[in-house]
Amino acid sequence: MAKRKDKIADKVKHMYTLVKNHNRAQWEYINQKGFDFAHDNQLTEKERIALEEQGMPTFTINRIMPVVEMLNFYATANKPRWQAIGVEGSDSDVAAVFSDIADYVWDLSNGSGLYANCINDAVTKSVGYLMVTVDQNSDEGMGDVIIKQPEPFDVFVDPKSRDMLFKDAAFVMIRKVLPKVHLQQLFPEMKAKIKRANSSYDTEDNYSEKSMGPMQKDFGYKDIDSQEAVDPDKGERDELIEFFEVYEKIKVPYVNVFYVKPPDEKQMKQIQQQVEVAIKEMEQELQVELAEKERMLGEALQSGQIIQERYELELTKAQKEMESKIQEAYMQLSSKLQAESSIIENISVTEKEFIALSKEPDFAKHIQDSVKFYKNRVRQCCVAGDVTLYEKVLPDNITEYPIVPFHFKWTGTPYPISAVSPLIGKQREINKAHQLMVHNASLGSSLRWMHEEGSIDPDYWEKYASSPGALLPVRSGATPPTPVQPAPLSNAFFSICQEGKQDMEYLAGIYSAMMGDAGAQHETYRGMLAVDEYGTRRIKQWMTNALEPALKQLGTSVMQFTQAIYSANKRFNIVQPDALQGEKQVEINIPIFNDMGEAIQKSMDYQEAKFDVRIIAGSTMPINRWAYLEELKQLLQFGVVDDIAVLAETDLKNKEQIIQRKSLYSQLQGQIQQMEASLQDKEGTIETLSRQLVQAGIKTEVLKASKEVDKRKEQLKGDLQREYLDTEAEQKLLKGQEKNNSKLQQDRLKNAVDQTIKDLQTMNKK
Repeated sequence: MAKRKDKIADKVKHMYTLVKNHNRAQWEYINQKGFDFAHDNQLTEKERIALEEQGMPTFTINRIMPVVEMLNFYATANKPRWQAIGVEGSDSDVAAVFSDIADYVWDLSNGSGLYANCINDAVTKSVGYLMVTVDQNSDEGMGDVIIKQPEPFDVFVDPKSRDMLFKDAAFVMIRKVLPKVHLQQLFPEMKAKIKRANSSYDTEDNYSEKSMGPMQKDFGYKDIDSQEAVDPDKGERDELIEFFEVYEKIKVPYVNVFYVKPPDEKQMKQIQQQVEVAIKEMEQELQVELAEKERMLGEALQSGQIIQERYELELTKAQKEMESKIQEAYMQLSSKLQAESSIIENISVTEKEFIALSKEPDFAKHIQDSVKFYKNRVRQCCVAGDVTLYEKVLPDNITEYPIVPFHFKWTGTPYPISAVSPLIGKQREINKAHQLMVHNASLGSSLRWMHEEGSIDPDYWEKYASSPGALLPVRSGATPPTPVQPAPLSNAFFSICQEGKQDMEYLAGIYSAMMGDAGAQHETYRGMLAVDEYGTRRIKQWMTNALEPALKQLGTSVMQFTQAIYSANKRFNIVQPDALQGEKQVEINIPIFNDMGEAIQKSMDYQEAKFDVRIIAGSTMPINRWAYLEELKQLLQFGVVDDIAVLAETDLKNKEQIIQRKSLYSQLQGQIQQMEASLQDKEGTIETLSRQLVQAGIKTEVLKASKEVDKRKEQLKGDLQREYLDTEAEQKLLKGQEKNNSKLQQDRLKNAVDQTIKDLQTMNKK
């Protein structure tokens, strides 16, 4: 029986064939060369053999690597920081925790290391990639959002894309060649499919500058060789298989449904209470009317105007009318209040979901309007060989590709330019000049001889000609050999080396002073700061125009994936090495229970919140700490910041303890000021009572009270002064005891003053 054809796998393989075109091959060749040159792989095999045949040195002077390292440093000095802005006011609290969740994902994924490698790829290979995905096995099966770093040469992008972040690309593809056993470890649930997949694939081209046959290896990762594929379970070679991970943007029909949302259970209880109160009042009024009618009918019956049967008929009719009015009023009032409490809401659902909802009578009757539209979704499929492992559409809140490019120099196409490519010509020039200078120096130290054929023993002369004091035999009658002096080396070679170095610095925007060259440093501190500021302008431009938009896109992907994955209650432990507390906890999706113990709502509902993500500009740039501290000192003088803010930015040991003690001291000073203010208020009360006593003519009691007041005032002032001095001395050694002592003394002071006031009030009454 013939094997069933896999249409998805065939489509993916055809897409790969089309995208692997001449432009892609040329781009890989150029950037592999740049990567090789940056990692000291600068000579082709042909060049090496030619130099050796001429007796010339084959070393190289790598001027590119320092440039690469400095660009990496400036771009990765600090980890990126994101912030979220709530679309609605109710989302502000939830949006505030996004920065902490992004930090959690970053640290969980070793984001700093991945980002450093990504920037190195951007500098040497023109583009680096970071991608957001989900580790389904993390957190005991609950799953965690993580960041990965694909190899740039493994990523294939729709050639028609003209957006710097590939937002307009029809697809983004990752292609790898892996051992089957490795792929089975990645997808254990797909083990049977992988086993029966066809492992044949096209041999990958080698775009190295040093292509020299099967023994030649690139520095950069491409595909592994069949000799390197090992099955650890069997201890033998394993089959290699082609693996594709493809992301496509699709348009999915959605319907924006506007519907009436009836009152909830709580609102219905309130409505019921309102209706019952109103109906009770109405019933009381109608009972009065019924009694009045019953009296009138009774009078008519007694006077003979109506007979007994008419009396009973009219009375029964009136009772039924009253009950009917009450029932009708109940229905009308209840419907009115429910309508007033109902609101019009909207919900976006897929067209299929809308059709299903429309068939439900309880929901269909509340539908007011509906608007159809199309929403961007991302479809993912994974193919191994000729077998599709799975295909799925990512959650509806994920609208952009999770693979984010970090370009060095975007060209308007998926084929950017690296920082190394413009430097290759100058690097070759420097290598050639140094090789010639060393070769010339070697010739000058080892003389060559021109001699008459047969006049000397060549082997003897070759062995001893350079030995000090050697006696060199010459055939009798022959002309002695003549030394051949090398031509003097032109000074142009030294100029070429020096100018080549300067040209490379100019092309890269990285100068000697920025790399710590003492000879290139400015004499003054402000001069060095100016050199640092001006020298980094081109780097800042690159980071502002290329890296920060990519980081913003990465943050958006992290937000979309975390909102899709973190739907349950979860607590994050966030490590903050730069913060005073060192660690903080963040909790989302906190359940709120009713009296029955049922979860009816969520606090900090992360999944339903809506917010925009922004990258904090310059968050990855290095900070000149001395310049920053100098700026803080000036702000301290102007009163813009306090000394604690300045201290927090220093590298002083035990700064956390110092800041805590200073904070405690400030609190104690505030308490003492409050005590002094309270004492002044009490003194004013005492003076007022004294005046009242004088006005009453009780002079003796006034004198006694005044003496007692003065005595107590002096005693209280002395106690307060001693307490202030004791507090100021003890705060340097104690942390918690000062607060208790201060509170105790405050209570004593308050009790003493209150007692004085009571005594004076008692005397006033007497």
